[in-house]
Amino acid sequence: MPVYDYKCREHGLFNTLATMEDSAKPVACPTCKVLSPRVIVLPPEIANMDPARRAAQDRNEKSRHEPVFSTADRREQDPEHSRSCGCGSPKPGKSMLFYTADGKKMFPSMRPWMISH
Repeated sequence: MPVYDYKCREHGLFNTLATMEDSAKPVACPTCKVLSPRVIVLPPEIANMDPARRAAQDRNEKSRHEPVFSTADRREQDPEHSRSCGCGSPKPGKSMLFYTADGKKMFPSMRPWMISH
């Protein structure tokens, strides 16, 4: 059986075991025996979370069930992305590749961890 949180007006929060069928029903306070309603208590990590991070997590949860496919038109309409964000493809005709004096390939500012071949 799961543990649910309840709140007494006089004595505050308490928790108790209840069946899933009885989860919505009020429970008697262990101290004063007054019926108390169930409350949903958020952990402080969620309640004090940065709004931008909470919005990002909400988007992730939604995208888990409703995927959005990335297209060039959608990226242009999205105000969070610009041409300089790096998620789009480079401009056609302009290659970031160049060769050093000894013939090795270089990709400045693209992926410095990649090994050239």
